Amino acid sequence: MKIKLRLFLFLFLITGSQTVLLAQQNGVLQGQVTTADGKPAESITVSLANFKKTTATNQKGEYKLTGIKPGTYTIRVTGVGLTTVEKTITINAGEILVTDFSLNENHATLQEVVIATSKSKPSFSETAAKMPLSRLENPQVYTSISKELINQQMTVDFSNALKNTPGLFKIQGNRGINTDGATFYSLRGFRTEVSMVDGLPSQSNGEWDPITVEHLEVLKGPSATLYGSAVTSFGGLINLVTKKPVDTFGGQVSFYTGSYNLTRFSADVYGPANKEGNLFFRLNAAYQNQQSFQDAGFRKSIVIAPAFEIRASDRLKINLNAEFNNSEMTSPSTIFLNRTRQFVARTPDELGFNWKRSYTTNDITMKMPTTNIRAIATYKLNSDWTSQTIISSNTRKSDGYYQYQFIRKATDDTLERNVSLQNTINTALNIQQNFTGKFNTGSIKHRALVGLDYVHFKVNNDNSPYIVFDFVNGEYYDDRNYAKISRYALDQRIAASTASATRNHTVSEVYSAYASDVVNITSQLMAMLSLRVDRFSSQGTRNHLADTLQANTRYQQTSFSPKFGLVYQVVKNQVSVFANYMNGFSNLAPVTQPVPEVSGVLKPQQANQVEAGVKVELFNSKLNVTASYYDIQVDNMTRTDVYVKDGLNYNITVQDGTQRSKGFEVELQANPVTGLHMLAGYSYNDSRLTKGAPALQDRRPASAGPRNLGNAWISYTLSNGKAKGLGIGFGGNYVDEHMTANSATTGVFTLPAYTLLNGTVFYDARWYRLGVKLDNITNELYFVGQGTLTPQMPRSFIANVTIKF
Repeated sequence: MKIKLRLFLFLFLITGSQTVLLAQQNGVLQGQVTTADGKPAESITVSLANFKKTTATNQKGEYKLTGIKPGTYTIRVTGVGLTTVEKTITINAGEILVTDFSLNENHATLQEVVIATSKSKPSFSETAAKMPLSRLENPQVYTSISKELINQQMTVDFSNALKNTPGLFKIQGNRGINTDGATFYSLRGFRTEVSMVDGLPSQSNGEWDPITVEHLEVLKGPSATLYGSAVTSFGGLINLVTKKPVDTFGGQVSFYTGSYNLTRFSADVYGPANKEGNLFFRLNAAYQNQQSFQDAGFRKSIVIAPAFEIRASDRLKINLNAEFNNSEMTSPSTIFLNRTRQFVARTPDELGFNWKRSYTTNDITMKMPTTNIRAIATYKLNSDWTSQTIISSNTRKSDGYYQYQFIRKATDDTLERNVSLQNTINTALNIQQNFTGKFNTGSIKHRALVGLDYVHFKVNNDNSPYIVFDFVNGEYYDDRNYAKISRYALDQRIAASTASATRNHTVSEVYSAYASDVVNITSQLMAMLSLRVDRFSSQGTRNHLADTLQANTRYQQTSFSPKFGLVYQVVKNQVSVFANYMNGFSNLAPVTQPVPEVSGVLKPQQANQVEAGVKVELFNSKLNVTASYYDIQVDNMTRTDVYVKDGLNYNITVQDGTQRSKGFEVELQANPVTGLHMLAGYSYNDSRLTKGAPALQDRRPASAGPRNLGNAWISYTLSNGKAKGLGIGFGGNYVDEHMTANSATTGVFTLPAYTLLNGTVFYDARWYRLGVKLDNITNELYFVGQGTLTPQMPRSFIANVTIKF
């Protein structure tokens, strides 16, 4: 990884020095575009005729074009439905030329006609359906979270950005290990995680950093048809879309400070990298360090994310992207609940623990480096068809100590401290070939996708056994055992353990083919027909200690995954009603049965969703609403049953378990007047095991999260006057009570409902931005967990200064 990092840094030093030289030789054109009545004109295209330079005005009507060779040019200012304005200018070497424009239209007219370039209009998504579809055309529901919103909310914890998603709940913070160690969320009654970057399989044992985000896409419902089953969930998937190079030089650097010794530096620099104007770069980087709110603990990280775009010809474009993320942290103070007896305490209050205790020290840490590398070649075959060839790799590691607490004793809630020394490497290599295009059958229009997908997974584990270090009382500071834990003490205890270590590796492959066709039956009625065939092959798990293949780990399964959707635009480009049927599946390994006549071969689990709803974009996309009802049925779940033979009872594995998850969601985004932005969401979910083990039958799974969730955010920025750029934002989340454990064996352990409120004040000027934010204003004590509970951040403060260039 160090070699790869040095190579990328070397390339950026070269291209960066070229950029500085070019900036000295070439000129800069900048200015402001205003309406006839003197108001800023936003989202207006400014271009140089016969020159590959184009940009758009910002909210203040400002534009900037860099890297312009000396000469005479015609500037063209255009917008949808507007009269084009042109002006001839001459620019000299090293000159910064300021040229302003006034449109023929006034501000009111501009608001009416500039629809296609409006900031509030949701963009076409290239990844939500693996082809360009507008939100109104897509029969699937998804939420998009922009980098602008992330920056306005001063997000330094990645998971906080996802709180803007209706129906999504953080159920587990990241633990650093390679098996269920990432930050997990509940979505439509099922666990999910950030498992894709730019639509490609990418996972992390640590936490993602918001500096790389262009926008986040949360696709709702089973999505295996286009994305497979290896890294998707029955509830949906989370895709991180990264920032890409642009053809004008610019950027910003930021500094954050705040509660618990928060220190964060970040930078985003982009622009052209050669004289020919066909090589562009972008470099995002961030360093962050913050202490825990408890008596020990910290998290620090550094991320470097270079990106190149090569425009080799009018037809061929090559994108090279990478993210190098190194993080280190202490294990969060996660407490596992007892699983074999009735709970003594059934809420955090009844436990009576001191939640400022971490049960660890700052020398017991886990390092979690993650490396993503992608190469994407996009070639325009003709005016109708495009080829996209992709190679990507994802490497994630865990190196260090994983520690947790367990309430294991039979009669009280004493905490058992457990530790394992982990050394794991997970890799994923993905190769894709996609063809997207359009064609007609008679008068019917088609937009099609055909693709092939290959993924190779490898897991290497070299882990110590899990050892019990000691027992501590969660209520009292005078527990003499509490301060005895240290790295040195753990190393001694692990070395003395006679339990078996875990040293093995697993290899698996997935071969897939898929196709999707969006058919315009009429100009307002569309149908989506999609199908995937998926061949999963596990080569097994080899135990390095015994040099044997573990039983039932070598197997193959084939799955078919269909997807259908209907969209009818009741009012074209404004109101659509939709319905979908979507499928997801999960491959299951064989099991060993106690009697030979009962087969241990299992079928893949299947999740089938039906959904119907409405999508609205009114008043030139100033009001956007999505509302839907969904019903997900999961079949082929496993459970234990009794098999009687010769008068004896045998516990066998059967595959007739079912789960049903249904509910509704509504999401609103509105920009009623200039500077005012609002978003809100609400979700209700009813999930239960309709057929399962007796202790879980007809109960809500702990993985389903809370039944009711709500989110809201409103901000206002002054767009005129001496205080232009001054803004305020306020919002938060409502989270219903959550049954983190729910079985007849233990009873119910409930995490209480809570409301989080956050607020920010900022000043966003042309060349700088200042901001302050207060999170968890009312200082709520709240928890997350699934079979566990982990206290979350109390009231905290953040201050930020950003310099733009």
